[in-house]
Amino acid sequence: MTQILKSDLGNLPPLKLVLAGGCGGIGRVVAYEAKRQGMDVAILDLPASIERHRIDDLPHFTMDAKEPDSVEHAMAQAANQLGGIDACVNLIGFMTAPQSLASTSIDTWKEVIHGNLDAAFFLSRAVLPYLHESDRGALVHIASGLGAWARPNFGAYGPAKAGIILLTRQLALENAPAVRVNAVAPGAVDTAFLRGGTGRSDEQEAPAFNPSSYGQFVPLGRIAKPQDIVGPVMFLLSDAAGYMTGQTLHVNGGTYMP
Repeated sequence: MTQILKSDLGNLPPLKLVLAGGCGGIGRVVAYEAKRQGMDVAILDLPASIERHRIDDLPHFTMDAKEPDSVEHAMAQAANQLGGIDACVNLIGFMTAPQSLASTSIDTWKEVIHGNLDAAFFLSRAVLPYLHESDRGALVHIASGLGAWARPNFGAYGPAKAGIILLTRQLALENAPAVRVNAVAPGAVDTAFLRGGTGRSDEQEAPAFNPSSYGQFVPLGRIAKPQDIVGPVMFLLSDAAGYMTGQTLHVNGGTYMP
């Protein structure tokens, strides 16, 4: 995968990449891989996340993805730092404790939709003008298999991620051919996300479920690691995926096969 990406880049200047939520478990691994491949990377995240997981030698800009003004300001800072933006990965998201939709409060519903679907819209709206100025514009949203495969007791999270999958398709249609927009939909990944979330907790809470027990029900025999998500993300950013837009790559060890 890495060799394909490097050969595709050829003599082009380094890709200018923004990682929204780049201090999270998946985001950090994507950042290190992008940095290793010579990309120019800027990270946008909550102040607490940046304080806890700052990555050396990369610029960081504080952002609250639930606030459109904050998103636009941070995106402008990143564009100024990088000299433009060629690509963006949206890794923003969180879920609440397991609960049925019927038992989900109105406030919790609003919080989860706001922190996932609304945040994806705010981020897309802020970054698209910069992507249209690039000849390699690419946007990747991190969705979830729960957005396509309904399971009980995930409350508002599944509907929010379903919205991101459709948001991806609509953005792909509306911004083609200048900008490619795709999504990666992981299954469960063993990160702080399962323990309260990066920047939203001390990351030491008991996970929503036992990762080892979960792995017993996965055809490939284990829960995902952050490294399992990096390859699909990097692929969608690369010229190797140059004829793909509006697509969702499901990365779940065979748990869900659309």
